Amino acid sequence: MHDLAPLARFGRLVASDLMDVTSDPEALDSTGFWAVAADFEGRLTCARFGDVRTEAVPGPSGSWQGPAADAWTSSLDRAAYTAGVRRIREHIAAGEVYQANLCRVLSAPLPDPAAADVDALTALLARGNPAPYAGTIRLPAHGVEVATASPELYLRRAGRAVESGPIKGTGRTAEDLQEKDRAENVMIVDLVRNDLGRVCATGTVTVPALCAVEAHPGLVHLVSTVRGELTPEAGWRDLLAATFPPGSVTGAPKYSALKIIEALEAVPRGPYCGGIGWVDADRRTAELAVGIRTFWIDRADPGGPVLRFGTGAGITWGSDPEREWEETELKASRLLAVASGEYTGGHTAAYDAYHAHDAYEASGRTAG
Repeated sequence: MHDLAPLARFGRLVASDLMDVTSDPEALDSTGFWAVAADFEGRLTCARFGDVRTEAVPGPSGSWQGPAADAWTSSLDRAAYTAGVRRIREHIAAGEVYQANLCRVLSAPLPDPAAADVDALTALLARGNPAPYAGTIRLPAHGVEVATASPELYLRRAGRAVESGPIKGTGRTAEDLQEKDRAENVMIVDLVRNDLGRVCATGTVTVPALCAVEAHPGLVHLVSTVRGELTPEAGWRDLLAATFPPGSVTGAPKYSALKIIEALEAVPRGPYCGGIGWVDADRRTAELAVGIRTFWIDRADPGGPVLRFGTGAGITWGSDPEREWEETELKASRLLAVASGEYTGGHTAAYDAYHAHDAYEASGRTAG
């Protein structure tokens, strides 16, 4: 029986003593400290905790035994994923979309489901893949058990001020980043500006940073910053309705990209590519991450409890199907090794494959 107490952890901030759980976003405008988990498909879980404290040395309350490294299966195999990339390029050629994010969900059975604590997994990730928006939301009775090592800011709030930090563009090093990566980022920045513009006062939406290079474990990203000032009448319901799902994990235009995603992806994304974080309704502050680099336990799977993890890539006209597949492998490889207890601190197989494909491209024999 899985009987670990409800808990939320964001960095050194730890919340316990669960008081209330709701799916109503207006609760976030009330009082108290809330942990928030929003599935990509729209399911929202807001949990209010009574005890919020800062731990000098964060430590998990349970244990973790992950799946074997070779136990993972993918919702889209290499052939299906690359075919999806080609299909998106056809949509782009037809003028239906400029960019769409194509993702796949990896799954593996848990060897000891009763002892699987996502907070202990978060602690492992903090050592093997530190991230600025790492966190745990553990609500087993409500079907939410999430461990994230997200590098991406979805929404930060301080009063009426709101900020988003979309990531688009990934490489092993800054030298690997291509013009295609910058074009991806600029397209998504425009989308995020438009989203925030729906709930922000006219003239307040700005882009103080565009395409800054950020280093993360095993790779680099292009990251931009978009800021705005919410109108006096805009509450959390309005803000989430205007901006969700996050633009960086959908595409542009967002509506068209969501239709393509629905047609091409084999399974729901769940917490992956959703929103994960906290809202302090008393102080009117918040920090929600985009649910990437994120694991979650699905105890409702017909075959028994499984651990899931999502990975994907932004597809544009300039995308090479094989290279996009390798990017999804690169993003997943280090974290899967951490979750399986097999990360040694060196290069992963996906890192080497990504490097090999770059060398292949450099030789002038670009595939596809």
